[in-house]
Amino acid sequence: MYKEKIIEIGKRLYLKNLTIGTSGNISIRSDEGIFITASGTALGNLTPDGIVLINYEGKEIIGGKASSEKMLHTEIYKRRPDINAIIHTHSAYLTTFASCHKALNEPIMSENILYFEEIPVAPYAMPSSAKLVENTAEFIENHDVVMMANHGAVACADNIENAFLKMETAEYYAQVTLNTKILGGAKFLSDNDIKDLINLKNNIH
Repeated sequence: MYKEKIIEIGKRLYLKNLTIGTSGNISIRSDEGIFITASGTALGNLTPDGIVLINYEGKEIIGGKASSEKMLHTEIYKRRPDINAIIHTHSAYLTTFASCHKALNEPIMSENILYFEEIPVAPYAMPSSAKLVENTAEFIENHDVVMMANHGAVACADNIENAFLKMETAEYYAQVTLNTKILGGAKFLSDNDIKDLINLKNNIH
């Protein structure tokens, strides 16, 4: 079941242009451990053999070599008991903002207020390094989507479907933000508009 869902989400990420080549990784928390994509796999063309079961120390239990970012996934699960699925991609627009070290926090549309309020940028660290894990996990404690400087973005949720929707919406937010800058700058929502949206968000939840 977990492998099939990861394969499905990988295809959807590819079809939405949220992943490219062999970049990115996906994981799901389970009673058995963590199911995560293998090193060097293309998310848009996954097979069951391309998904590995690891424990919370990152050791492979079943399958081949897990993603090089496996320790980022294990650390997020340890810090966030409410998180059961993680998606990491190098999608074009989020990676653009990550490469400019610019957080997404401008109140330009209701979606970013309702879903994110802010998408921060974690400081740069070498991919797969312990420092990258530390830098990113610190922001994940208070945000479900975080960009990694000069790298990409990670989205977390209670299930894999919601993680996908957050990544998709975050990429859309980044694209719209960039487009507004091309057109001379967005007209921001007012403080009262933002207050109303936050009240709506709190009432929904």
